[in-house]
Amino acid sequence: MRRVAILQARSNSSRLPGKVLLPVGGIPLAVLAARRAGNNGCDVLVATSKEPTDDCLADTIESEGIRCYRGDLDNTLDRVVSALADYEDDTCVFRLTADNVFPDGQLLDELYDEFIQQQLDYLCCNGEPSGLPYGVSVELTWLRHLRNALASTSEQHDLEHVTPWVRRQFGDTYFRRYQDLAKGHYRATVDCFDDYVAVQQVFREVPDPVNHPWMDLIKRLEGTRFQPVGRHRCSRLVVGTAQLGMDYGISNASGMPSLDAAEIILKTAIGSGVGYIDTARAYGRSEEVIGRSLASGWHGRVPIITKLSPLAEFPEEPSLEVVRAFVESSVFHSQASLRTARLDVLLLHRATHLHDWGGQVWSCLREMRAEGTIGTLGVSVQSPEELAASLSVPDVGLIQMPFHILDWRWDSLIPKIEEARADRGLVVHVRSSMLQGLLVADDPGLWRQAGEQRPEACIRWLRDAAHDHGCESVSELCIRYCLAQKWIDGVVIGMESLAQLKQNIVVFDKSGLGPEEVRLIKENRPMLAARTLDPARWRREP
Repeated sequence: MRRVAILQARSNSSRLPGKVLLPVGGIPLAVLAARRAGNNGCDVLVATSKEPTDDCLADTIESEGIRCYRGDLDNTLDRVVSALADYEDDTCVFRLTADNVFPDGQLLDELYDEFIQQQLDYLCCNGEPSGLPYGVSVELTWLRHLRNALASTSEQHDLEHVTPWVRRQFGDTYFRRYQDLAKGHYRATVDCFDDYVAVQQVFREVPDPVNHPWMDLIKRLEGTRFQPVGRHRCSRLVVGTAQLGMDYGISNASGMPSLDAAEIILKTAIGSGVGYIDTARAYGRSEEVIGRSLASGWHGRVPIITKLSPLAEFPEEPSLEVVRAFVESSVFHSQASLRTARLDVLLLHRATHLHDWGGQVWSCLREMRAEGTIGTLGVSVQSPEELAASLSVPDVGLIQMPFHILDWRWDSLIPKIEEARADRGLVVHVRSSMLQGLLVADDPGLWRQAGEQRPEACIRWLRDAAHDHGCESVSELCIRYCLAQKWIDGVVIGMESLAQLKQNIVVFDKSGLGPEEVRLIKENRPMLAARTLDPARWRREP
């Protein structure tokens, strides 16, 4: 049965149109990808666009004796189908991309064997379902299905990504032979310069880049820059960035990190699969630091949550025009600082702004969401009363709230949170899991500053609880207590150093505490006063 591997070398969404000409192991990226895909004797074609920016690529491919087809930039499906015009309907087509150089003929043979043995219509290899890094990517289907797709769909997404129509017809079947390898959160593609540096590092001491086994290349990924720190994707970790934009936290002794240090923290976190990055207009330079750090091709790798200005400078009775001006100004400055035209998630920094000024702030944000300027709207709450009010607003898609191991205030509202998560897909993030660093502070003076009259007892209980529940530190106990709560989708953790990030990732790699452990903690924990649970009151209380 005839087999052909076709490498897509350009799409309209490519961040770096000429990246496939970058040399890896002394060979242009696209040429190396084609040679490796064909080192088992499989037919190989490279499909690129007719755009003048791809002339050099086409010349390079053809000078290496590799067939090159040029077609429509925007209609990649038509380009692929047209490139295979001379093949019969029952040809097996491997679809690859020219910026992924790990797949080789051996991997393609393994995919083909399973495809035929299981009598499949579609098979793919990529990411966590396959246990293989993002970029060890292959799709396999019949040419007749691709031709039917071209005749049946005009959706731009289908045309650009080639196989969505096929997948809708036959389902996603993943190649799972290496699922236990658990490398799905690793990255082996070239989308930005940092990716390119990592792939170069992998091939640096490989004597034969074309024929080196694909599995050994995966092993060489470990230790390259910005690859995962933990064993698993830490998707419930939300990186808090107040510390990256200003001095923050009662126990913060190191201050705000440098821009370079902040960039390394953020990229390491993204490489480890964190769920979100959290910032706000009120966090000093935080938005600017994030925008600068992700400007080199990292935008879109993780959703960013920001918060509207607290609007403290509002006049007492503003007109609708004034409200809109203040809101639009805050959103515009967030867009400019984050260097994005669309905010993934925008929260109200003050829950009262849901209803203040006749609800005009929220109404304005809803309009901006409808226009596509904002993805998800949400609210940052401070108290149970604010949480209850926010849960009653259907447009609230994400709630961020303070919560920690000694916080007893939310227990009665948890059923309502669970109901909203089930009914409308509400996402819930908790912050202040260590009460702005107080819970891990051994200094009784800091506890007294927060209004606690029996600090030594609290410090002792936290230490003993960490030991009793098998935690290496109080901070681990606090995090694992939050992770034990099924209604919590993400835990916001602030950090001012790479060492702290890595320590937190190690903790998120572990499971949450068990139900019995949670019950014992609730029964025996110290009862803190409400003023101690609210950092806004720490300096105003005796």
